[in-house]
Amino acid sequence: MTKFEKAKAEIAGEKTLADQWTRLSSFDLDYTDSQGEKHRLKREVYHRTPAACILLYDPKRETVVLVRQFRLPAQLTGEPAWMLEVPAGLLDGDDPEAAIRREAMEETGFRVRDVRFLFKALTSPGAITEILHFFAAVIDTSDRIAEGGGLAEEHEDIEVLEVRLSDAMAMIESGDIYDAKTIMLLQWATLNVATLR
Repeated sequence: MTKFEKAKAEIAGEKTLADQWTRLSSFDLDYTDSQGEKHRLKREVYHRTPAACILLYDPKRETVVLVRQFRLPAQLTGEPAWMLEVPAGLLDGDDPEAAIRREAMEETGFRVRDVRFLFKALTSPGAITEILHFFAAVIDTSDRIAEGGGLAEEHEDIEVLEVRLSDAMAMIESGDIYDAKTIMLLQWATLNVATLR
């Protein structure tokens, strides 16, 4: 039993505000709150397709593979625009595991063998529909079979870095890593490093 047993939300209207790279909608919502009172709410939602991300960990060297690339929202908020992140990408119609294998190869050049699904999460549930699937995989130097760096036809411009896990964790505290999915996976790795062998 929760306080929301009387609550309900009904969509009264939707208007597309933009539909280019992805769709942005404005919703009118008839919301009955937990006290039974009705309200008309307005919300804007960015319809983002599902994505996946992966922690690539080398237990022999105790390193993780990160990528650095340009992110306009970071620049707009005054943060450094070339962000350090774990490899990630949209599913593009694939199942999450197939998509993350593809993205890991495109971005880092690492062939991923045993992929472990960890969890999934809504990245910003107040305004974005994106569901992100989180994975981890153990790699070693022999698994890097290509240069990586992203797809030229998508104008990706990616730097591949290998960083000690302990150093990556320190980079969260120093503010050098400020991407949520990356922080989540690095913290997961720190808590579960014994299982990454």
